[in-house]
Amino acid sequence: MKTLATEIHRTQEMKDVKNAEGLDVVKEALRAFPQFDHGSNNGVPAAPAAPGEANSPLPAYAQDAPAEIKLEIEYLLDLAFQKGIATALSASKKAPYFVQDAFHDALAGRLYPELQKRGVLK
Repeated sequence: MKTLATEIHRTQEMKDVKNAEGLDVVKEALRAFPQFDHGSNNGVPAAPAAPGEANSPLPAYAQDAPAEIKLEIEYLLDLAFQKGIATALSASKKAPYFVQDAFHDALAGRLYPELQKRGVLK
């Protein structure tokens, strides 16, 4: 989580995302995340679902995807929370682009409240 926070701060300083806020900053940081040495402490605490949030962690555009696609996205999310972001991102490279995009969006959506709570994002 510390590595992700560092990457978010670096992303916020970049010219082309200077005006980006919130979830967009998290998404950009996740896109750049695999380019860095992650060390061994890259685990992510499981974020509880927000009250009133749908039970599905998938982004809206993936809700109607075939069951096997949804399972693959959910597997990658679980991998991120169990083994770390770097491991899940590496595994996602073997998946189709739709799965990669949906995984990044779902992960950013799950991490955003936690990063706000920790003061990494406003």
